[in-house]
Amino acid sequence: MKAVMIIFNQANTERVEYMLEKLEIRGYTWWKDVMGQGSETGEPRMGTHTWPEMNSAAITMIPDEKVDILLEAVKRLDEINKEVGVRAFVWNIERTV
Repeated sequence: MKAVMIIFNQANTERVEYMLEKLEIRGYTWWKDVMGQGSETGEPRMGTHTWPEMNSAAITMIPDEKVDILLEAVKRLDEINKEVGVRAFVWNIERTV
């Protein structure tokens, strides 16, 4: 099992919701109003006058076999508009209760 965290500009909210639905990923946790800046080309998303945009984040625990499918969907979404931005990060889940 893997954890996948997706961090995205709020402009992509409906697309991320649709992507999770289409891939039948039902279990996730969602955070609104996440602030930050991409490490390479991303503009700050701080909810301020200077940097008014905001990000959201979603995390899901999925079977290993769904990871590549989800990452490919995230990559396609990012390619639609690179300036808006979306990133995904994956790590191992060793145990759950």
